[in-house]
Amino acid sequence: MDQSSEKRPLRIATRASNLALWQAYYVSDLLKKQSSERPIEIVHITSEGDRDLTSPLSEFGGLGVFTREVQKAVLDGRADLAVHSLKDLPTEQAPGLQLAGIPERGPLYDVLIFPQGSDAVEHITDLADDARIGTGSLRRRAQLLHQRSDLQMLEVRGNVETRLKKLDAGEYDALCLAEAGMVRLELLEQRASLLLQPPEVYPAVGQGALGIECRADDEETAALLAGLSDPSTQAATTAERSLLAHLRAGCHAPIGSLSQTTVDQLTLEAVVLSADGVERICASVTGSLTEAADIGVKVAKALLADGAGRLITGTEES
Repeated sequence: MDQSSEKRPLRIATRASNLALWQAYYVSDLLKKQSSERPIEIVHITSEGDRDLTSPLSEFGGLGVFTREVQKAVLDGRADLAVHSLKDLPTEQAPGLQLAGIPERGPLYDVLIFPQGSDAVEHITDLADDARIGTGSLRRRAQLLHQRSDLQMLEVRGNVETRLKKLDAGEYDALCLAEAGMVRLELLEQRASLLLQPPEVYPAVGQGALGIECRADDEETAALLAGLSDPSTQAATTAERSLLAHLRAGCHAPIGSLSQTTVDQLTLEAVVLSADGVERICASVTGSLTEAADIGVKVAKALLADGAGRLITGTEES
């Protein structure tokens, strides 16, 4: 690497929410530990999903609502790489970009968060009758309704802190959020909460993992990002994203998945639900870690054979 290359800043594009900034600085720290001698700059980007805090996420066209403009900053040269929550990143690669780094995964489940001063409950069945649950996710909504059809599923938008303020103001009885975001912002221990795990509630494809993109022709940055990737996380999320791609479903569809890896094996479980949670189809496949993408396709084919395509189409039209 020549002297000019060493001194040129490595610019990270990110949304400006506290959680997105945590992710960007986390990647920055990983790069510094890797002994990259280039200085690192954080470039703040505002996405369409950040500007419109009232429309349901499902009305944004589904794909890339939180990623498009961050990707654009990399493509037009304002930044060298973009850090995303992998669950928000469409499975179809944006032209001109490559998914070059997937670091070790964080917490991957969902949690129910209760108002300040509330007591925690031990199970979904312990929630009050007709409890009001705030979530912007069709996946979370459908899976909770599958457990409790009486729950009132209410739309909630905004960053984590904004949602918590709405919860404490009495707009909801509980919020359904990603465990990873609450842990990374150091907010989980301050609250009564209920961890939601399979088989009741499956996380989203890629949940808890970060995806780092750079330009397709930027071999230098791609090499740096490859050094940040965790093989187990990469295999697991490859299987999950392959599943989603083969189902031809967006990242907001009511699809949940769970990957479990050993030294050389990977098991992928997945569920597809109707929007109202009444219907639920599940499938599971185990195979070699090196066949992660094929495992995803096999699970998708099993789900489609049982009628998952009808459920996905139905939720897209609703």
